[in-house]
Amino acid sequence: MPNILVAGKIHEAGLDVLRSAPGFNLQLVNEVSVESYAPYIAQADALLIRTQPLTAKEISAARQLRIVSRHGVGYDSVDVQALTERNIPLTVVGDVNSLSVAEHTLMLLLAVAKRVCYFDRSIREGQWNRRNSFSAVEIANRTLFILGFGRIGREVARLAKNFRMKIIAYDPYLADNVFDENGVQRVKDIQSGLKAADAVSVHLPLSGDKPVIGENELAVMKPGALLINTARGGIVDEGALAQALASQRLAGAGLDVLKEEPANLNAALLAQSDRLILSPHTAGLTQEAAMRMSVSAATNIVNYFNGQLDPALVVNQQVLVLNDVMSQMP
Repeated sequence: MPNILVAGKIHEAGLDVLRSAPGFNLQLVNEVSVESYAPYIAQADALLIRTQPLTAKEISAARQLRIVSRHGVGYDSVDVQALTERNIPLTVVGDVNSLSVAEHTLMLLLAVAKRVCYFDRSIREGQWNRRNSFSAVEIANRTLFILGFGRIGREVARLAKNFRMKIIAYDPYLADNVFDENGVQRVKDIQSGLKAADAVSVHLPLSGDKPVIGENELAVMKPGALLINTARGGIVDEGALAQALASQRLAGAGLDVLKEEPANLNAALLAQSDRLILSPHTAGLTQEAAMRMSVSAATNIVNYFNGQLDPALVVNQQVLVLNDVMSQMP
């Protein structure tokens, strides 16, 4: 009877999937930390994990482990190589939070453009006449540059069109017809898109240590442009962004992700309160998305033990090939 370790509180709908499937023992740990789940890892046949790290140390201690299911789509905190060396598949959820993240992206864009937090604070500080600064702007008829045109990027484009924005997008991995079918102009290089954009929204994965949007990229953006990042911390050079906001070269930024999470409260970026709106990596954490995410993560575990795992949701697909070869050996 497989032992399922759920490391971090998830929506009850996902737990119901595991409870209703016959033949499983559940170990639930609500706290999202390595220290909280580590004492139980040695007995786990399957691990459902949230955002806390899963390093080679924990994987080595998990002698019975057969599958890891990430409660999300990112896996930066998981040592995929260590899992692959043990022939353990790492799964992610399907398309469960694209709408939530896209809505959050538009919320940040509108809030920054309309200076929502600045004006809210003005009222509370008794500065009613700040309304006469005329510092809010409209987003209609402005150009939005989307970096990364996957599911979330395409959903952002669909929503932004309802605000009459002109959409251009960059994604080197997609065919031209994807852009054509979505009525979006393709941009072949990032620099060209940044120069043309009134607003930039990032939806690329983090690749390596170098920021995608660094000092040079910020320098080529239009004066008064807006920057939104709901993808991954580290994609934007936060020090360079702090300088661009302090000099008012950029009109504002909205970030759901930071390189250091929880945030370093002494970071220079956090001092830019007038033109920066932050949220604590919550873009995909709506009630609806949390339910869908938990069900998908739990279903991956059930499907694995039933021999019905969807290969499209497996990160290290080479382990599936090896498992298939081994199953056919006499």
